[in-house]
Amino acid sequence: MDKISIIVPCYNEENVLPAFYRETTAAVKEIEGAECEFIFVDDGSRDHTPEILQHFTRMDERCRFLSFSRNFGKEAAMYAGLQNASGDYCVFMDADLQHPPALLKDMYHAVKSEGYDCCAGLREDRTGEGRIRNFLSHAFYRVINRMCRLDMTDGAGDFRMMNRTMTDAVLELKEYNRYMKGIFSFVGFDTKWIPFHNVKRAAGKTKWNFRSLFRYAVDGILSFSSAPVTLAGTAGGLLIAVSILSALGILLSGHALRGVPMLVCLILLLSGIQMLFISILGEYISKDYMESKKRPVYIVKKRGGF
Repeated sequence: MDKISIIVPCYNEENVLPAFYRETTAAVKEIEGAECEFIFVDDGSRDHTPEILQHFTRMDERCRFLSFSRNFGKEAAMYAGLQNASGDYCVFMDADLQHPPALLKDMYHAVKSEGYDCCAGLREDRTGEGRIRNFLSHAFYRVINRMCRLDMTDGAGDFRMMNRTMTDAVLELKEYNRYMKGIFSFVGFDTKWIPFHNVKRAAGKTKWNFRSLFRYAVDGILSFSSAPVTLAGTAGGLLIAVSILSALGILLSGHALRGVPMLVCLILLLSGIQMLFISILGEYISKDYMESKKRPVYIVKKRGGF
């Protein structure tokens, strides 16, 4: 009998975990020819999430959990779940029930019987999200697809079921700075997309604000593209040319004093752009610095059910 490992990253999800467990266990009963295990990864929660996960392991032998020593981030939690999964198939699910458990049966059929290596959910809309956030999300996917030579479909998230071959390929990528959407695209394999409508969280509040989403988007671009560095070099060359032409124009005009304010503004502009490009280079260097330290992606404080 096949085994499905359901990996659930959790961060302050005490309000929604009981509902998630109830609906997901009901959904997996509909899957014929497969058993499942639940691997909950507590990403340094500060509420009662760890206690609820311990209760699950005592109540259901299929449940296991890892508890991090601090908040390492969702990407680290997903990686930890994969490392500790023993199933023939692995699936990522958010605890907030925005990933419909009812799709698990169709996902299993796709990877088991239809010849696909992976079956992933594709959000058809972003109902419940603000217009600005919706616009920025679409813009991000357009930008990253142009910068990276990878296919990152707009609306594709972490909700996906992979066979063991693809799972092992993902585990081969051991970098510290992880961007799982890019990793899924990088390893390739045949993927079937199942569309679904976006729903609001079943309970609790989202942990993603504009600042964290912006940081996440920057990490994704820097992890899979060197285009910002190329762009910086190109823009630098153009700015040098503009600066030379501006200086010549001021000198030839015969009104040097009148051009002083313009020259000051130009210097400030060029200085600001220079600092921006230095910051871009610094981001790449800092990521390489973190990789060279070879620190663990996560640290486990407690585990249960294993």
